Amino acid sequence: MLAKVLSGALIGIDAYPVEVEVDIAMGLPQFSTVGLPEGAVKESKDRVKSAIKNSGYEFPARRITINLAPADIKKDGTAFDLPMAIGLLTATGALKPGREGRYVLLGELSLDGRIKPVRGALPVAVAARNWDVAGLLLPEENAREGAIVEGLNVYGVRDLGEVVEFLRGEKQLEPCIVATDELFLSGPQGDNFAEVRGQEHVKRALEIAAGGGHNVLMIGPPGSGKTMLARRLPTILPAQTFDEALETTKIHSIVGLLPRQDALVASRPFRSPHHTISDAGLIGGGANPRPGEVSLAHNGVLFLDELPEFKKNVLEMLRQPLEDGQVTISRAANTLTYPACFMLVAAMNPCNCGFAGDSLRECSCTPPMLQRYRSRLSGPLLDRIDLHIDVPRVPHKDLADPVDAEPSEAIRARVESAREVQRQRLAPYRLHCNAQMQARHIRKFCPVDPQGQKLLEMVTDRFGFSARTYSRILKVARTIADLAGSEQIEQPHLAEAIQYRSLDRRTS
Repeated sequence: MLAKVLSGALIGIDAYPVEVEVDIAMGLPQFSTVGLPEGAVKESKDRVKSAIKNSGYEFPARRITINLAPADIKKDGTAFDLPMAIGLLTATGALKPGREGRYVLLGELSLDGRIKPVRGALPVAVAARNWDVAGLLLPEENAREGAIVEGLNVYGVRDLGEVVEFLRGEKQLEPCIVATDELFLSGPQGDNFAEVRGQEHVKRALEIAAGGGHNVLMIGPPGSGKTMLARRLPTILPAQTFDEALETTKIHSIVGLLPRQDALVASRPFRSPHHTISDAGLIGGGANPRPGEVSLAHNGVLFLDELPEFKKNVLEMLRQPLEDGQVTISRAANTLTYPACFMLVAAMNPCNCGFAGDSLRECSCTPPMLQRYRSRLSGPLLDRIDLHIDVPRVPHKDLADPVDAEPSEAIRARVESAREVQRQRLAPYRLHCNAQMQARHIRKFCPVDPQGQKLLEMVTDRFGFSARTYSRILKVARTIADLAGSEQIEQPHLAEAIQYRSLDRRTS
């Protein structure tokens, strides 16, 4: 007796079809699973056996073999419980063969037959749309997540008995429907720039960073507002498009971080890992590779507070994703690529004690201590950060000012206007913002007049700017010009971009 049920598994952020083949033969009772199953898949036999019995069906006391095809790719997770159970019930005759092969099944079984949520439902739904199937059966908690995919009927199911009744034709299920347009109506949530007192030049720099998707490093004493400003940055970023939100949601779905009540990650993510994070936690990887924080921050912001406190080898691993916008994890069995196009926002104290250059408190660090502290950040990493911003102590008169500052909505309007100019300019190259420009785009879209060239030559020779720093100054100047509504990069735009390289000036 043989039965086949269609399911899906993940490879990277995409899914591929898995055919669950169930064979029941004469012989001593035995339950074996083949097709490179990992630990959670091997343990399915005990969950499936108990779920079938406790749902009122008979479990066959025979030799059972389940193959997960293709058999040369490792399978992980608990999502094969449901298709295994349905395959067994079909092979024993409890279900008539035929209808179960028209649906993709995904779900973890509890011992009493209830169907629990699984990771990666959205990538499977996106892929199943092209598999010529009648629909996708998901745990009820995952149904909204899968239903955002158009052109596919997604059914939420609660327990094994309900799935059996549906496949027998005894019960009708209504496809889950999600109005995706309504998910974007609320706009960015969170804190507001109106609450930030003072620091006008820092807010200006963050507006430039948001306007062009540039990386930022804030340097200032404790309590100057670095973290407060960073947490408000997502509120001035442009809203995600549906395609961006779908890609962001796929990553969160794989890791299991998508809230059950949310069908889509509509707002841009903000990730703030602790400085004790490992390289696998930040970049991704592990025995069974999973996305790291850089991928969870895709299309959003990765905030690294107390930047010099991170392990140096961990920080150096940021260099490749900052350049390429993706992370490639190579293992003996396969190679996975995760998207990692994010804005890096980092904060640090100016020295060990935190008060170098402070107007009120004296720094207790010696020059060698100061040099050791700053040497924790390598030159190649600092080169990849477009704006270095000094964040001084906030004066009391600014703290006591009862008038709210400019709200995030007003700043976001200017940012969106600048981003729209960039989208139109860079659309033929499939780029979205100035930070993504390469050398050929810089030569075409960042021309500088002779006066500006003279300024760039002077500061490059004086401070020893690298070629990468030179290019990033031009990108930032292009963003400043876009915010000003200027077609050309003028000398004031260049001068403002150069002033945001404070660490380069200090170390020259």
